[in-house]
Amino acid sequence: MKKPARTRARDPRLASAISALAGKREALLSPLATTSADAVRRHKRVPEDIRTPYSRDADRIIHTRAYTRYIDKTQVFYLVENDHITHRVIHVQLVSKIARTIGRCLRLNEDLIEAIALGHDIGHIPYGHFGETCLSALCEQYGIGKFFHNVQSVRFLDQIEDCDLTLQVLDGILCHNGEADDVRIAAEPCASWAAFDKKVQDNADGKRSRSPMTLEGCVVKFADTIAYIGRDLQDARDVGLIDDATQIPENSREVLGGTNREIINTLIYDLLENSDTEEAGFISYSRDVESALIGLRTFSREHIYDNPTLTSERGKIERMYATLFGSCLESLSKKDTATKIYTDFIDSGWTSAHYLESATPSELVRDFIAGMTDRYFAKRYEECVIPRRVVGKFR
Repeated sequence: MKKPARTRARDPRLASAISALAGKREALLSPLATTSADAVRRHKRVPEDIRTPYSRDADRIIHTRAYTRYIDKTQVFYLVENDHITHRVIHVQLVSKIARTIGRCLRLNEDLIEAIALGHDIGHIPYGHFGETCLSALCEQYGIGKFFHNVQSVRFLDQIEDCDLTLQVLDGILCHNGEADDVRIAAEPCASWAAFDKKVQDNADGKRSRSPMTLEGCVVKFADTIAYIGRDLQDARDVGLIDDATQIPENSREVLGGTNREIINTLIYDLLENSDTEEAGFISYSRDVESALIGLRTFSREHIYDNPTLTSERGKIERMYATLFGSCLESLSKKDTATKIYTDFIDSGWTSAHYLESATPSELVRDFIAGMTDRYFAKRYEECVIPRRVVGKFR
């Protein structure tokens, strides 16, 4: 019998030295930045190690099954055959990079920013925001309320995979969306886990997200828009939905620029010039830039997101969601453990026991479908509607 590998004893002097070094680094941060000492965990099952709490959270997120599935979740162009179109995993990396750049310049905590950015879109589902609309309608039909991807992100990380992340990270993930009309965001305290759980429930009930509890969360909220607004224009040009920068509204083009590179550069510099993380504590655009951004967002809605070329197949997608939801519910009612909702989700070994004990059948189906990649979703649908061939010998 093979002997288990010996675990090397940890030298307490090393951990102490690294902790002191981290403390010196955090001493250089803005007085309004979030520090490791502020970190709060719900369970504290494992003692902290040489990583800062927020760096550890980023690692935990990266090692989740939900994070792995970013790789085949589309962003906007969900039915376009083009390997250069932005997928969810690229968007998340862009948000992380942009947010950390802003945070570094404003002397905020980059470890916290990275963790929030990496986890912020884990709740997104097959076929982008339209898929969210389809699943939300089904959730209401089956009596479990509306579906929101920011709430689902928290659900995956806090309940389904039970990562025991810090309150600061989960709060930033919950509050990342709803940035469309924000010109200035100030952090709003969240005093306890009870207050956070109420905040989650408020979001699940359809109430607009309040501001994050940290300035780092506010930065990620702005970085989310910076990462997609110009990139969507670039992708739209690549697939022929728009032809060149002259289609962009004149005011938006003059203020922000006409390319993804110019737009990102303008928005980052404007935030740095108009935010205050030393005394007042807010992240902000100038009024001119915000006005130009609203114009660009309106343009993108009309010419990209609601473009008939992209929306023509939505009826089929709605039927796919309805068929798959009903099929999964039927599998649960029959306790058919050979079906994928059992083998790939309930009995997979990575879903928490507490979650499985407390979730209703409709909630299990919601969470199973929400975690699917676009390709996996299409394959499961095909299994629902295409008869299986019988393999065997015939006389």
